[in-house]
Amino acid sequence: MDLVVLKNKLEKNIVGRGVLKAASKAYGVGAWVHRALYEHTWKTAQSVNSRVVCIGNLTAGGTGKTTTVLLAATTLAKQGLRVAIVSRGYKRQQKAAGPVILYDNPDADWRLAGDEPFMMSRVLSKFQVPIVISANRVDGANEALRRFKSQIILLDDGLQHFALKRDANIVLVDAKNPFGNKELLPYGILREPLSGLKRANLVILTHCDQVSARQLEDVRDQVRIYNDTVEILESEHRPEYYMDICTTKQVPLGEIKGPVACFCALGHPESFERTLTDLGLTLKQKWRFADHQYYTEENLRTFEETRAGLPLITTFKDFVKFPDNWRDILTKDVYVLSVSLHIRGGEQEFQKFMDVLYPKKR
Repeated sequence: MDLVVLKNKLEKNIVGRGVLKAASKAYGVGAWVHRALYEHTWKTAQSVNSRVVCIGNLTAGGTGKTTTVLLAATTLAKQGLRVAIVSRGYKRQQKAAGPVILYDNPDADWRLAGDEPFMMSRVLSKFQVPIVISANRVDGANEALRRFKSQIILLDDGLQHFALKRDANIVLVDAKNPFGNKELLPYGILREPLSGLKRANLVILTHCDQVSARQLEDVRDQVRIYNDTVEILESEHRPEYYMDICTTKQVPLGEIKGPVACFCALGHPESFERTLTDLGLTLKQKWRFADHQYYTEENLRTFEETRAGLPLITTFKDFVKFPDNWRDILTKDVYVLSVSLHIRGGEQEFQKFMDVLYPKKR
């Protein structure tokens, strides 16, 4: 049974909620012990000869982490810095003996890397940003230094990973649902208590265009309870263009109109769907899958047979998980929506983001 379905069933009765709360307490004890081992130096975080910046979150589910990593990597690369991304490759389908390198290798298998790192590698290929996938982030960082002499390493989704010493933590908070019911997994969505915000050197609120000014201020107040000096920036995701996957051509946003079909396997599929409706599209057919799910030939045939000739739209993260023979099934009018993160407030606010990533020498 799917874990999400099981959790929903348990939440519907008192006994089930008790089981989830007990599991949350056990999870919390484990998280506390793990953190305490490093805080009290029973375990030592290892340093590497590079600046290390973690981009992560306190909650499970989509907060916009991947687009933030992409924004950071592209901006640093454009400035001529040697930047690498180190990731654990969450839910990759196959495990390798050592670190997996995504760099200038178009024939790489996404199953060895995970869907998000693989998607990032495709977006970052023109900027020559390597991505190193390793369950051991210290090994991954050392591999990035050995192979690429990286000046800055972006630690993807590593806020609860303490073995690799970092110079700064950027914590993302979803303004729509910042901390859920403020309970730890599995009863809530928190990976660690909210006191973890104390470790943040910068907090970025995401999806700010989808909430009111009052809600944003409420989230800011919640963050300040635990870290009253941290800089808090606001951001939103903006669509850029469609890519026709059959021709690889970019299509302006205004060229696709009317009813469409769409599908995705995201932490928050409603955000993707809302973006499409905000672009003026009518979603006549839509499919939602569990986050990180990969696609089968049967899935694609279902899309093709059911969409009734409508344009079919998905995301880059979903596209990289198509089976190898997808071209035999999907032949036309299939698009990927490209979305990027934008820091609100102009150049001055964006510079605060950059100063945490790679501060200039004064």
